[in-house]
Amino acid sequence: MVIAPDLPAPVAGRYVLAWAHPTTGVADACAPSISPDFMDTIPHLPALVALDWVVVATDYPGLGTPGVHPYLVGESEGRAVLDSVRAAANVEKSGAGKRFAVWGHSQGGHAALFAGQLAASYAPELALSGVAAIAPATELSELLEDDLSTVGGPILASYSLWTWSRFYGISIETAASPLAVRIIDEIASDCIETRDEVYRVGLDSFALPAPFLVEGAIDRDPWKSLLDRNRPGASRIPAPVYVAQGDQDVVVRPSVTADYVAGLCRQGQTVRFERLAGEGHMRAARVSASSAISWLRSRFDGAKAPNDCPPF
Repeated sequence: MVIAPDLPAPVAGRYVLAWAHPTTGVADACAPSISPDFMDTIPHLPALVALDWVVVATDYPGLGTPGVHPYLVGESEGRAVLDSVRAAANVEKSGAGKRFAVWGHSQGGHAALFAGQLAASYAPELALSGVAAIAPATELSELLEDDLSTVGGPILASYSLWTWSRFYGISIETAASPLAVRIIDEIASDCIETRDEVYRVGLDSFALPAPFLVEGAIDRDPWKSLLDRNRPGASRIPAPVYVAQGDQDVVVRPSVTADYVAGLCRQGQTVRFERLAGEGHMRAARVSASSAISWLRSRFDGAKAPNDCPPF
């Protein structure tokens, strides 16, 4: 989806903000662009358009299109975000220019970070101004193990196993017990965009046996190597980074995000790290939206980025 002001564009072209959406599911029906409430899923969308920005939002491959959705596959997500910026320029009258920023939440935070890492090599004709990642999935193996004891964790693990087994051509039974495989197939058909959908997938997930992962599976190859490959942080992002994280988040643990930010700092990144007091996972993007947008606007304006990294 491309959303642009219905006004003449500046000669130099409009700034482009690529929104990377959080987990909606892995089935075709879960593509955000086909949701009747799509315009409400991007925080403060009217304000973004009022800034004379072009907003573009990819569904990611495999959601509403042929093939399996590569859920939490970093290169696929990152390329999709960068391709969406390119695509915006091909929409008549959008006025999209070459300068862009990326903003994503949860799975979208993971996608945003990979888009930042890939920008220079995959889309060198574009100019990245900044990356904003809200409660991003980073250390996937640790998050996977931590989340299994939560209500939503088995759902996200099921999405990952179902898609990765198909995308990478690995038997799902190397990671999930035979009793769990049939239920994982059911969960993979469920979306989580509405209250009713969340209720349904929750009921399906309650049928999973405990434990449903094969002991030690994610600590052995091929799963271990794939989890490592899809962890952001392997290369530097050539632009400032904004990260926001709720301190009551049980889906993306605050300590995991803090460790990731520390890694960015060691790489010499300029990072603004905002801790959201009393906030969990679902509301993090909405709660941090004003701060994130203000930070993004300053990056487009060319102001010096604030840095919360300690000196090394």
